[in-house]
Amino acid sequence: MKETAVVILNYNGEHYLRTFLPSVIKNSPGCEIVVADNCSNDGSVKYLKENHPEVTLVQLTCNHGYSAGYNEALLQVKAKYYVLLNSDVEVTPNWISPIIALMEKDPNTVAAQPKILAYDNKEYFEYAGAGGGFIDKLGYPFCRGRLFLDLEKDNHQYDDEVQIFWATGACLFIRADVFHELGGFDPDFFAHMEEIDLCWRINNAGYSIAYSGKSTVYHVGGGTLHKSNPRKTYLNFRNGLSILYKNYSRKDLFFKFPIRLALDWVACFKFIFFDSLQDGIAVMKAHWHFFSNHRSNFRKRRAVQKRIKVRKLETIYKGSIVFDYYIKKLKKFSEISF
Repeated sequence: MKETAVVILNYNGEHYLRTFLPSVIKNSPGCEIVVADNCSNDGSVKYLKENHPEVTLVQLTCNHGYSAGYNEALLQVKAKYYVLLNSDVEVTPNWISPIIALMEKDPNTVAAQPKILAYDNKEYFEYAGAGGGFIDKLGYPFCRGRLFLDLEKDNHQYDDEVQIFWATGACLFIRADVFHELGGFDPDFFAHMEEIDLCWRINNAGYSIAYSGKSTVYHVGGGTLHKSNPRKTYLNFRNGLSILYKNYSRKDLFFKFPIRLALDWVACFKFIFFDSLQDGIAVMKAHWHFFSNHRSNFRKRRAVQKRIKVRKLETIYKGSIVFDYYIKKLKKFSEISF
């Protein structure tokens, strides 16, 4: 068993494997490289077998999506640390050791992420993770280097190492025993925001999550679902409600959850009248499916609430990022009063 396993979940991503896998192999000495194939029907498996026999291939029986796909694949990977890496990520030399060193130094730090820059515009942060993730009091996610769709230029302002609330699933370092201890990702999420849900449970369990600007990777983004795809909107809104319902305290569920529901409907009407009818319909479907699965959601909430050890989390922003961004017109992380 090697200390670190880099695990890439692949679905019909032969073009990404050809482009980015060689850099992962070259820049990850001493690590096991695993590709978990989510039942691709392109040439991914053939490419791996013919060109990269040094890579461990795990073949899943169907397309489980990101969440359940990783859950199943990681049962077959033995390592102290997992690095869950998207197939559309270019890594750099020495991208692993600074983060593993950070996690080894503090055993309570059980998950982490590197600096995430955009592959197509390498001077700027990338949407999925940027300089480390946070949420506000209403559960809206944002990052250092990215508020909603505004991305900052990388001027080395986030070359530090800090505690964060969530680490991106595009490049997630996590202790294997903690991943399994907390039940992994919620398999019902399929994809999108599953890492925020897991990270909230990590925080609730009394562990911490870190960001290291000493490691850098470049992410294409939108490799599975482009941001303009209504399916992505549906998953983000549905999974966002599930995250809050499971992890909010009873008080927050009573006072804050209705506000979040109302803001979702504001977004829905904005989509319909100003942006995309299909995205508006996607929000409606997300709410319908969330409430129609109330029994399953209640069982999950009860299970999560029983395991909470820490209620007050300092990495949750006490303000509203929606208000700061849309009303106060704050466009950079450094401008908000965290």
